[in-house]
Amino acid sequence: MDLQRIGVFTSGGDSPGMNACIRAAVRRALAEGLEVVGIKRGYAGMIDGDFVEMDRQSVSNILQQGGTILKSARSDRFRTPEGRAEAAVQLREAGVDALVAIGGDGTLQGATHLAAEHQIAVVGCPGTIDNDLFGTDETIGFDTALNTALDSIDKIRDTADAHDRLFLVEVMGRDTGFIALACGIGGGAELVLIPEMMTDVVAIKDRILSLMVSQSRSSIVVVAEGDELGGAHIIRQALAQDPAFDRIDTRVSVLGHIQRGGSPTARDRVLASRLGAAAVEALVEGHDGVMVGIVNNDLRLTPMRNVWSRKKDVDYDLLQLTELLS
Repeated sequence: MDLQRIGVFTSGGDSPGMNACIRAAVRRALAEGLEVVGIKRGYAGMIDGDFVEMDRQSVSNILQQGGTILKSARSDRFRTPEGRAEAAVQLREAGVDALVAIGGDGTLQGATHLAAEHQIAVVGCPGTIDNDLFGTDETIGFDTALNTALDSIDKIRDTADAHDRLFLVEVMGRDTGFIALACGIGGGAELVLIPEMMTDVVAIKDRILSLMVSQSRSSIVVVAEGDELGGAHIIRQALAQDPAFDRIDTRVSVLGHIQRGGSPTARDRVLASRLGAAAVEALVEGHDGVMVGIVNNDLRLTPMRNVWSRKKDVDYDLLQLTELLS
């Protein structure tokens, strides 16, 4: 492949560290003598031809910023073959030979289809706070989101203890419980409810009552938003049906999108920088249709189709550890 000009874009949900990944990809490409085009607003911008030339200066002083300087968006048009064909035309008119795609499973699934249908070389970087992508131990943004959520849980613990309250704290995790599980251990939660495990309301009631009534103490329950019962508010309604909970002051705190924002941690900055640079190196070496990940601290390439079609399991030993430590 005669590689002269690459495109870089972010798509789907933003995650802290995306800017560090953009910076590394751009500067690694420039070091290889390549031209770089930034594609704004993800696949939506790709279809609209919303491109900007990038140089070293364009990625200066962004390492510490959350969000993404290239913006992000979701595109229903790109989900169709016609939309992807429009995107391919725009890329060819701009002289883009290959792409670095930064995002989650939806981003990499779209990139897989684009590459297959229009023979455009793509290498992906795992950018999502959910940490749910197969082929990497950790995704860009997970560590920052985890620490943001954990800081909030620590503060909630103080007020819960002051009033002997039960707090149901909902964290992000639509399909997976990686954030909830790590927050549960790091925040000393009494219970962690995640999509990967069926929620036994009776067992939850018994556990909470044994802690709060017999031991007269506060409790924190961390709930992943994707819990099959429907999240923290639904759990609270289920608990309230038991008259025993009339004696327990129960509150819900939904942390929401604060977990997406903020300056990335050092861990995320280093991870994102390694992955962004490695994605360009993979393209230069002729790789295509793969995602760059970190496995046992080594850079690994995984076919993108495997990344979004295979499920990444949580560490169930950590779930047992949560129960033991609580």
